[in-house]
Amino acid sequence: MPLELVGVRVELPTNTPIVLLRETGGTRHLPIFIGAGEATAIAFALEGVEPQRPMTHDLLKAVLESLGAVVDHVLITALRDGIYFADLVLNRGGEEVRVSARPSDAIALAARTGSPIFVLPSVLDEAGVELQDEDEESEVARFRSFLEQVDPEDFGPSG
Repeated sequence: MPLELVGVRVELPTNTPIVLLRETGGTRHLPIFIGAGEATAIAFALEGVEPQRPMTHDLLKAVLESLGAVVDHVLITALRDGIYFADLVLNRGGEEVRVSARPSDAIALAARTGSPIFVLPSVLDEAGVELQDEDEESEVARFRSFLEQVDPEDFGPSG
């Protein structure tokens, strides 16, 4: 079942970032809690921000390209004990290669490559929610506020 990447939001009152996906042609949304680093990576990709140095997902994209592989699609496969699972489906010379991945990492890569994102219907049936429309400007303001509070150390050691 295809999904559209709506964007990154901040869940209140915990200020926890969420990547928000919506079923294509439907009304259900799939919210997935993610880390600050992945939230930033996805937001940068959606906004076309080019960091001075490549982020991890930019590096992975470059590695795949240098190996002649492309991201065919991302498939969110399961939700177990509150943890989502996904496969990064690659194509290398006509051969399909599946790699287990955290959905946040796979989505960050898909946002950079323009690759489609899918979910198994059973996962969307279990975790999909109907969301009421919220003022987009207030969402953007909340996310900017979240980014201002993020410390570079939240992303781990650089190098």
